[in-house]
Amino acid sequence: MKFVKSSLLRYAVLSALASFATASHADWATSVNIEAVRPAPDKMQLQPQNPPGFSWSRYPVATSSTWYFVVIQPPGTGALPIKHVVSRNWLLPTHAFTTSGIYTWKVAPFTRTQAMDDADAAARAKAKAAGSNLAQIEAAAEAAVIPLAEPVAKDWSTVRSFTIDSSAIKFEVPDNATLRNNVLTHPRSRMLSPSFLPYNKWTSAMITERGDQVRRLIETVQSRLTMAPVLDTDWPLLNSGTMTTALSNQNADIRNRINRTAHQVEAAALLYRLKVGDATAPAYLAEALKRGDELAALSPTGPTSYANQDQATRAIALSLSKALDMLWANIDSTRRATWQNAIARRTADIYNDLAGSNGRMDQYPYDAHGGNTLGFLALIGALNVGDVPAAQAWFDFAVRTYVHQVYTWSGPEGGYANGTAYGQAAADFSVQIWDPLSQALGVSIYRKPWSDGFLRFLAHFVPPGTPTHVFGDGHEDAPNTYLLKAFASRFNTPAAKWYYNSMTGVEDPLTLLQAPSPLPVTTVASAVPPPNGAYYPSVGWAAMHSSLADMKRTSLYFKSSPYGSYNHSHGDQNSIVLNSGGKRLLIEAGYYDWYGSPLWSSWYRATKSHNAVTYDGGIGQRIEGNTVNLGRNGKITGFSTSSAMDYVEGDATPAFEGALSLNRRKVWYLRSQDEAVVMDTLTAPLAHAWEWNFHAMVPITVNADGSATIVNGDRSVCVKPLTPGTTLVKRTGPAPRTGIEDHAAFTRPASTKGEFLVLLDVGCKKPAVKLTTASTSRQLTVGSQTITLPLP
Repeated sequence: MKFVKSSLLRYAVLSALASFATASHADWATSVNIEAVRPAPDKMQLQPQNPPGFSWSRYPVATSSTWYFVVIQPPGTGALPIKHVVSRNWLLPTHAFTTSGIYTWKVAPFTRTQAMDDADAAARAKAKAAGSNLAQIEAAAEAAVIPLAEPVAKDWSTVRSFTIDSSAIKFEVPDNATLRNNVLTHPRSRMLSPSFLPYNKWTSAMITERGDQVRRLIETVQSRLTMAPVLDTDWPLLNSGTMTTALSNQNADIRNRINRTAHQVEAAALLYRLKVGDATAPAYLAEALKRGDELAALSPTGPTSYANQDQATRAIALSLSKALDMLWANIDSTRRATWQNAIARRTADIYNDLAGSNGRMDQYPYDAHGGNTLGFLALIGALNVGDVPAAQAWFDFAVRTYVHQVYTWSGPEGGYANGTAYGQAAADFSVQIWDPLSQALGVSIYRKPWSDGFLRFLAHFVPPGTPTHVFGDGHEDAPNTYLLKAFASRFNTPAAKWYYNSMTGVEDPLTLLQAPSPLPVTTVASAVPPPNGAYYPSVGWAAMHSSLADMKRTSLYFKSSPYGSYNHSHGDQNSIVLNSGGKRLLIEAGYYDWYGSPLWSSWYRATKSHNAVTYDGGIGQRIEGNTVNLGRNGKITGFSTSSAMDYVEGDATPAFEGALSLNRRKVWYLRSQDEAVVMDTLTAPLAHAWEWNFHAMVPITVNADGSATIVNGDRSVCVKPLTPGTTLVKRTGPAPRTGIEDHAAFTRPASTKGEFLVLLDVGCKKPAVKLTTASTSRQLTVGSQTITLPLP
């Protein structure tokens, strides 16, 4: 992400802020609750999307009558302000901004009155009578309220700034009324393209591209015809509020079996649509109806309820909605009513949770399940609006919210702070939701700039040939490359084409047969990988590759995240991971048994199981609790990349919550030599024995000179301290799920200050190393490259 650095620009924006600001007390738009949404955009950050989305914390004494008055000041002398009134604490303008430069914005609450409602209604009636379209009617209604709201909107937030230039991609999302009309005028099936054809009308090009996927889908459906039905009695345990191993196992079984049955419902329904006119078609219709009836018969208050297993309820409601949509003309009225009742009861629970408490997800978006479930709710609303009475409320709450928030685990540049394993799951959900939702709405979420940034993030941190995921829960798992390949296929960029071409596996035919034809990625002429070095500031991750295009690359990853150890993230700020040639060298230890387990809490998430610094026998970053961990965080404070060298610096001091005064790590990746240098600077109010932890999936050999050697197949790294006073000790940890793990640490005696300077010699090439000290700095020469270090 780019940042505006010119002093002239800073002077200009400070002048704009001064002229735009009004008298205000403490900035209410930044909540005192750490888990609340933060105001954005801010700090002149260059926006990849035009228009950007705006967010702020809810007014502290907001009621159901509280609305917000937003004023956006474009650049340029005499430019007229852009004014909006919204009922929720976010704004996604429907039209792109036309001027490049630095914008400022502010927001104030006001109470919506009957006079405003009357003005709104009168403006709508007048615009409708004049033959205006839906967008014009919405704009007229807003314009009628603005002059009544402006005089009473007085408690202004701090003025914030952002930058729009020619690099911003236009991504316009119409208002709810227009989007609903797009859906209602889309012939059934809403989730399939109007040009959808049965297989017997496919062209030879279509058969060449996807004919084999029809065969694969037929094989999948036929292999599950004798699958046992899902019944409430299959799962005797109910959630009492305390997770146990037995309940965790049951929840996994519910998720797996419901997902399998839901897949069968949708696959059989799609095959019926594909095979219309063929002798096999009735059998697919019968299977879809049979399995749909099974899902509809499950109790919405039983083991698959939203309270007991939220993933099951959303899967059931969405699968029934998709099947109804695809089989609309082939379902009798009695069965349709039964399915719609099941959808309505389950979706009401979802809606009441996400929209409850005056819009919970608007104020507290950092909810892993809730963020994904919001997408389910948006699509369920789109597929049922006009037929299920409550669906308009679902639609109006969820659709634009979801497009605006996707996903809350990073800023607008893309990323996924919860780790790449959960990022992979998000990519999979995206394909399942975005394809049908984009068809229904007439707006492709794949074109949202964040989405393209998310794909680049995946390419940098789950590159082709990587052995495992990185950072967060599930980091030890091998990637499901066919899921990532499917996500990449929906983009028409050179980077997407490179990622798609380089990944193995074949997409699930159920989603592939609903994808645009031809796949967008196949329309791109050239395949070009993203840059070898990358930095994602909002999530605090950096990737440094020897050559991203090379499947035998070395990859060095660094994390110091503003999201801290919240949710699926770990106490691993300022940690590193090292792979080379598809082999794991410096690993993250442990495995994910279940969320909240004793192993998860005591070892898997702890700093001591990562390649990071601890003190006094493994004491690391604070990870207990929940939302408080958003404040126990880190941040990347410096990054640069060149063909010869990458550099990243992180500060993880807040993650230790006062125990340390400074925890700073600097990493230099010497790309031209495939070497890395890691320097940690540590200070504390009290003396501590310091520990530089590292881990491997093979035995760590302790060498006579105090260094360590790790050999994994044909790849190796020698880990060597470059300053005196360290001692290498072996550590122990819980047994891994499979294989072995070995643990070690360089240690230093107790002191209020500590420093580690360590060489990661990939390939154990043993380059010449020289460290010299001058009056103001030190010079470290590794082979042919020299870097400057601060004094200890």
